[in-house]
Amino acid sequence: MKAKIYLILGALLVTTFANAQKSKLWTLQQCVDTALANNRNVKQQILTKKTREISYDQARKNLLPDLNGRIGQNYGFGRSLDENYKYTNSAAITQTTSLGFSSSVTLFNAFKLKNNIEARKADMYASEADLGKIKSDITTSVAAEFLQILLNKELLQIATDQLELTKTKIEQRHALVGAGKMAEGELYELIAQQSKEELSKLQAQNTLNLSLLDLAQFLELAHFENLDVVAPENLSESDLKLLSADEVFESALTHRPEIKGAEFRLKSSELNVLTSRADYYPRLDLSANFSSTYYKDNSKDALGQIKIYDSFGKQLSDKLNAGISLTLSIPIFDKYQARNNVRTAQLGVESSKISVDNAKLELKKSIQQAYYNAIAAKSRWEASQKSEISSREAYRFANQKFEAGRGTSYELYQAKSNLTQVLSEQAQAKYEYFFRVKLLELLK
Repeated sequence: MKAKIYLILGALLVTTFANAQKSKLWTLQQCVDTALANNRNVKQQILTKKTREISYDQARKNLLPDLNGRIGQNYGFGRSLDENYKYTNSAAITQTTSLGFSSSVTLFNAFKLKNNIEARKADMYASEADLGKIKSDITTSVAAEFLQILLNKELLQIATDQLELTKTKIEQRHALVGAGKMAEGELYELIAQQSKEELSKLQAQNTLNLSLLDLAQFLELAHFENLDVVAPENLSESDLKLLSADEVFESALTHRPEIKGAEFRLKSSELNVLTSRADYYPRLDLSANFSSTYYKDNSKDALGQIKIYDSFGKQLSDKLNAGISLTLSIPIFDKYQARNNVRTAQLGVESSKISVDNAKLELKKSIQQAYYNAIAAKSRWEASQKSEISSREAYRFANQKFEAGRGTSYELYQAKSNLTQVLSEQAQAKYEYFFRVKLLELLK
């Protein structure tokens, strides 16, 4: 029974350990999601976006009438208004309480409120586009870091394979030296070669560790020990499709957030011009008010008796008054403020047009650079694949000569180093091509 329990516990521990190890592998999508959740620029832009949403909401609510209540308490000394709204001289302190409500709404202001609503809406959409641009840039950066790690892992694997091959050679030579069939000096050359390859492997491991650290810092992870990544399943040449630069650019003009953001800001600038021009025209406002007062003092009448006033409620009821008014404000001279506001808004339109052109130009440059870099990387990859065949054949021939005793360990090392260099260049070209192709897909 104890043996069965131990077996079950052992299986559970192995499963738990395996799951823990598996959980440390990060996919590209997990890295992107984590970066977007932790990045401070994203958080800051989200706050900016919320601010623009509030501005848009307030612009819409400016169409509503306002409502204000007021209450006042006044104490008068000497000459003051009495309950009949006549000025009298009184030796006593007078008390006047006033209550009222007022409301006003703009009936016409040359569509200033409407244009302001549309301008704030454009600002809100521009802020959303800016958030999309930041997220797109972060996705691109994470993809670059991710592919750099995959490249460094492959370079480390190449260095490890070459070192293991050398170790195998050394073991074989130890047996030959022990049997007296080989000079001990050649063994030392292989041992020196092993030391160089161990150093290369160590450098490759350090490079991989640094790239993992860069990714962890970019993701802003609190704990990133034993961080590792898993290659995407669609990361193969057959899954890649190199899009043309013109095809990507035509699609990007209608989809890329930086273009949308610049165009929304241009629209906002144009609406700001219309908003400023509204100050040239008259404005019509409708207002209404509702009020009442209560009056009391401690003065005495001709008989020497303190005056008696109606109660607080009765006075308020008796003195109720309401009114409605229309006010037409006609601008005559405002020290050129309206004109200069319009001129400033027009300059904003010209600046926004330049920003749109710059955004399109920068996007076109990025797409063209990504496309031609992809072409160059693909050419290097194809060339390195051909070079790999010849380098492997050269290494095979050098190894056969070395095994037959007709070649030196130096020749074998040179052939092996050439093959390692070709494999490294092939890996670099491959991942460069992958990245450029994926970048073109993101830019589209």
